[in-house]
Amino acid sequence: MAATNSVVSAVRVIEAVGQRQPIGLSDLARAVGLPKSTVQRTLLTLAEVGWCTTDDVSRWRLTYRAFAVGNQARDAGGLRDRALPVLHELQLVTGETIHLAAPDGRDLVLIERLDTAHRLRAFLPLGHRIPLHASATGQAYLAACPDAEIDVYLHGPLPPSTRFTVTDPDTLRDRLAGVRERGWSVNPEGLSDGIAAVGAAIVGTDGRPVGSLSVSGPTVRMTADVFDDHGRAAVDAARRISRELGAPG
Repeated sequence: MAATNSVVSAVRVIEAVGQRQPIGLSDLARAVGLPKSTVQRTLLTLAEVGWCTTDDVSRWRLTYRAFAVGNQARDAGGLRDRALPVLHELQLVTGETIHLAAPDGRDLVLIERLDTAHRLRAFLPLGHRIPLHASATGQAYLAACPDAEIDVYLHGPLPPSTRFTVTDPDTLRDRLAGVRERGWSVNPEGLSDGIAAVGAAIVGTDGRPVGSLSVSGPTVRMTADVFDDHGRAAVDAARRISRELGAPG
């Protein structure tokens, strides 16, 4: 049991460092809900095997070894490799940040990000967990799911990420109907203040969603005037990636 608890603690610490790095010991202990002594022992063990490192002010971050293993895991199904050439083209067309995400439970996980050249930009770290109901990628993914799966999701918790997050199940259901009709999602400031995005679902060989992509940027550039153009570009990119994955049609 002690060995199992140690493994669980190590995984929780790795996930928390990855999401908050660089992070100090006290903040990390609060984030994972473990005693500082336990977290410190775990960090020292992870550092010994090359998974974590600390800077001059004792803030911890993951190493490139951890990143390399994560890269292998996040593209186990080939989604990122198949999508990347198309994502580069989408960025050239839109001029904004492009996100690619894959499902994990009630969330999506960001597996690729292509940054815009603009200094003012959308930013989410790789590995970031994205709530389905609060994001353009998530709403596009949900809309491509069977109705029964949508019902299950809507009966779960829908916490707000910003004051603009849709948290009412009926309102969200209406929004998903709009996504199905248009082909792309529109999410102004639902995930991050000052950031708007459009998204489109990527489907696999059986026609079920395997991920989604988004075009994201600050609301000063991502206005209603560009939603349709960027949305159509996102849908075209998602369809091309889906065909690369063997989707029907």
